[in-house]
Amino acid sequence: MQKLIIPKIASDKTIQLEEAANLLEENGQLEKIETINWPDYPYKPDLKFRIAHTDDEIWLKFYVGEKYIRGLETRTNGDVYKDSTVEFFIALNDDNYYNFEFSCIGTIHIGYGPGRGNRLPVDPETAEKIEIKSSLGNQPFEEKQGDFSWEMMVRIPITCFAFDELNTLDGLRAKANFYKCGDETTEPHFVSWNPIKTETPDYHRPEFFADIKFE
Repeated sequence: MQKLIIPKIASDKTIQLEEAANLLEENGQLEKIETINWPDYPYKPDLKFRIAHTDDEIWLKFYVGEKYIRGLETRTNGDVYKDSTVEFFIALNDDNYYNFEFSCIGTIHIGYGPGRGNRLPVDPETAEKIEIKSSLGNQPFEEKQGDFSWEMMVRIPITCFAFDELNTLDGLRAKANFYKCGDETTEPHFVSWNPIKTETPDYHRPEFFADIKFE
């Protein structure tokens, strides 16, 4: 079982995203996403991330190396999981969790609820308050094959936890998992940070989230 302490970075909302990414590089520990849970899907891209917070924002940066990239979905809360996508699921309590999903071109999907079958979407206007920048840009493209490396910086304001009254991240204890998927790429893959003990791929299993703590 993984555990993660999320460091706090002293900053304010006037900081630009590029500067925030630099601070995250300096202060955030590099973590690997490398668990293959299902033998039917053995492909494992090279996956890492850093995470930190600023009291009222989560800063998250992903580093990806993979053979196939796909970025077709452009609708907020659309089917981003079909594309080359990185994900962050977090439960603030034992009853519900948020799924933050980001395609390789920065398309966002956020849902909330107790399980896979009963998700409530976070309003697109709220979801789009997330600042996000991918090294692949933000324009849609058909699948490409090759030797690709891309990075994504994500800045999540606390207001995106729209179904909870959350005033600060300071000292917060929660549970979370981090993922990479690409359901409709030539080589579908399902890789997780914390192991998932199910027979078939399923990220919507909060019982396999790991403990995290915000400093």
